[in-house]
Amino acid sequence: MSHINLRAAIVGATGYGGVELIRLLSTHPYVTITSVISSSSAGEPIAGIFPHLTEIRTDTLDGIDPALIRDKADVVFLATPHGVSTKLAPEFLAAGLRVIDLSGDFRLKNPQLYRDWYKHEPADAEWLGQAVYGLAEVFGQQVVNHRFISNPGCYPTTAALALYPAVQAGWIDPDSIIIDAKSGVSGAGRGLGLGTHFSEVNENFKAYKVNVHQHTPEIEQTLSHAAGRPVTVTFTPHLVPMTRGILSTAYATMTTVRGNEDFIALYQQFYEGRPFVRVRPSGQLPATKEVWGSNYCDIGFSVDRRTGRITIVSAIDNLVKGAAGQAVQNLNLSMGWDETLGLRFVPAYP
Repeated sequence: MSHINLRAAIVGATGYGGVELIRLLSTHPYVTITSVISSSSAGEPIAGIFPHLTEIRTDTLDGIDPALIRDKADVVFLATPHGVSTKLAPEFLAAGLRVIDLSGDFRLKNPQLYRDWYKHEPADAEWLGQAVYGLAEVFGQQVVNHRFISNPGCYPTTAALALYPAVQAGWIDPDSIIIDAKSGVSGAGRGLGLGTHFSEVNENFKAYKVNVHQHTPEIEQTLSHAAGRPVTVTFTPHLVPMTRGILSTAYATMTTVRGNEDFIALYQQFYEGRPFVRVRPSGQLPATKEVWGSNYCDIGFSVDRRTGRITIVSAIDNLVKGAAGQAVQNLNLSMGWDETLGLRFVPAYP
């Protein structure tokens, strides 16, 4: 298969997710990046915006021209703000391209939920129905040979991977779930804003979008699939003064009191053969530094027999497993390749 040369275009290449896609795809054995696209920086050399790409990419940024992209690419990654992919994805799909969308435009299958939580008009039902939700470790078989993948959000990835096996097995009460999640500032994107200003973030720690974060219905959609009935959760995100990483701490009431080793065995079985989920041994909980720069999701457990509840802790790099890395993993699955291609690297430490 070494002769394969899949041409890739990245729309939104100057955002954090887009530039992370460049980093990952630059070493992918079967992919060549043929177009990097930015509506705001078209005509500028990408190395001028991101000097760390000097001698890696010397090309200039293209504008968003669907006809040009169709001629230059076989797959397009849409690392765009919400509301943009609803217009672009159908054009590329109609032209025969494979599309991997990193925005939230096609994740929610209920269009009214998208309207309520994202405050945009949803995509047409025809395209919503065609998009496969690419939580690779859960829905990977649906991604195989599929042309249109909706990449999960960062918070929903870490929350769903932490909770799905226990919900599906009936080991926890889905109605008791509380998710307390903390993210680095890169999760807010590269755009300037008071909320991510250094003076506001440094030496500060705060909850935000409490009970109104747009990732809430996405988490509920996945856990409802696991439970076989509607699930409602309490989800509170926090902003931490660090660049990368998400740590999610999920709390739930057990239906029958079990030990840490029981949960470890359940999760090891569920994620067997899925190399990017690492289940920690009893007494060891993950930290964001331990997955930094990697496509891993690390999961650990602490059963509290006194309260009959379990605490499940999961950690990811929000820009890799929470965005670009999972997008590359989904590309690999959709092409029928080894899902680890272009992603075989250990976390950077310390």
